[in-house]
Amino acid sequence: MAAAFEKLGLDSERIFKDGKPTQLATDLLDYFTERSRVLENEVEPKLLSAEQAKDLFEKTHAEFDHKCPIPMNKQKGEKRAEAFLTALVNMMVERHAEGLPCDYDPGELTTFTRGGEPLRTLARRVDGAFPSPINPIAIWEIKEYYYTTTFGSRVADGVYETLLDGMEIEELREHEGIDLKHYLMADAHFTWWKCGKAYLCRMFDMLHMGYADEILFGREVVEEMPRIVSQWVDIHRQRNHAASL
Repeated sequence: MAAAFEKLGLDSERIFKDGKPTQLATDLLDYFTERSRVLENEVEPKLLSAEQAKDLFEKTHAEFDHKCPIPMNKQKGEKRAEAFLTALVNMMVERHAEGLPCDYDPGELTTFTRGGEPLRTLARRVDGAFPSPINPIAIWEIKEYYYTTTFGSRVADGVYETLLDGMEIEELREHEGIDLKHYLMADAHFTWWKCGKAYLCRMFDMLHMGYADEILFGREVVEEMPRIVSQWVDIHRQRNHAASL
């Protein structure tokens, strides 16, 4: 790290001074070590190939009479299939939302109102909003790239779009006192682990900075969303109770 500081024209004594590592160096080492542990032991095993995602989708779809949208991917020919991760997210929301509405594909910007007038509109459309994109409890982005062969700028942009959303939500929370749950769901073992591991690091950083409430990878959508959606339902009930008082 001291050598890296010198290469960048920075003060290496901020890292190593009087023959000893500084507190900054110790903090950085601890952070990098934990990031590596989480990515290698908790993220990589959850990421799926297209074949694994298809199997999980088909198994999950057969368990329940789903009415939610099951969208198709944007591929052509042999790669044309259901958008596996998006479908899994939709199915998990439908199963555990206890009949409450959900907008599985908002065609409008996320907007908040207060006292009968508009308060704030976020900059981007998101992939899902509960219960709607108007005064939502939760919003989410889905990044599934099962058939990509290289890690292009479009994939990288997806990470930074979520970062932008997180910054806007932080401003909303700090200045308006509105708590909006913000999630990212990502999958494709080859894309993220083989080609884009550096962007998994950025995701970990984004979570650590508080710009996303949770990030779910691959099969975690099925494992963790029952808990998450139940939390949304509880918040919805609390809001309705408060409004009735």
